[in-house]
Amino acid sequence: MSFELKRLQKKINTTFNNHELLEQALTHRSIGKSNNERLEFLGDSILGFVVADEIYTRFPDVDEGIMSRLRAHLVNRESLAGIAKKLDLSEELILGQGEMKSGGKHRSSILSDAVEAIIGAIYKDKGLESSRAWVLRIFSAQFELLTLETATKDPKTQLQEYLQARGISVPNYTVVSTTGLDHNQQFKVECHVDGIEKSVSSTASSRKKAEQKSASKILKNLIK
Repeated sequence: MSFELKRLQKKINTTFNNHELLEQALTHRSIGKSNNERLEFLGDSILGFVVADEIYTRFPDVDEGIMSRLRAHLVNRESLAGIAKKLDLSEELILGQGEMKSGGKHRSSILSDAVEAIIGAIYKDKGLESSRAWVLRIFSAQFELLTLETATKDPKTQLQEYLQARGISVPNYTVVSTTGLDHNQQFKVECHVDGIEKSVSSTASSRKKAEQKSASKILKNLIK
């Protein structure tokens, strides 16, 4: 795989001493036992640590809740898949025949796992500082755009912006039921998003609060 190795190292802008680690990082479980799941597990932890440390440094006056929301904005399946696409990793993935035929090389979950596996592979090959430098490099553009406004927007606004950025219609909120006396009503609101089979519902003391809770649930599912 000498040509492919050179091409891949050029794409990710780093070199490996142990070439087998890089190959393993791109190998999906559909190939068999020797796949990237263990490296992905390792890379996920390193990624979370590096991003958390950078947020801690960049935003010295914010509390743990806001830092968590900032990290979730950066570290999620869609953002990692977007990085994989920028690095043009789709053609480098090593997939089983079934996964290849079903379009696995373009699947967000597989692409995001591959990025995390590469982080794990860099760590095993060259250590923490090298993997940290690589993470900061591939996330540099996202970090430059990261602001406190990102974390302080309400869930409905965040969900709408998330969907619009991906060309998906705005969510639909429906009041399913209203129970209780006038001074102590409970509103059950259902939120439906195109492309998601099951709607999500939440109950709160006002329609607005129920909508926010439902939007928050949808967001958490989308950015897993």
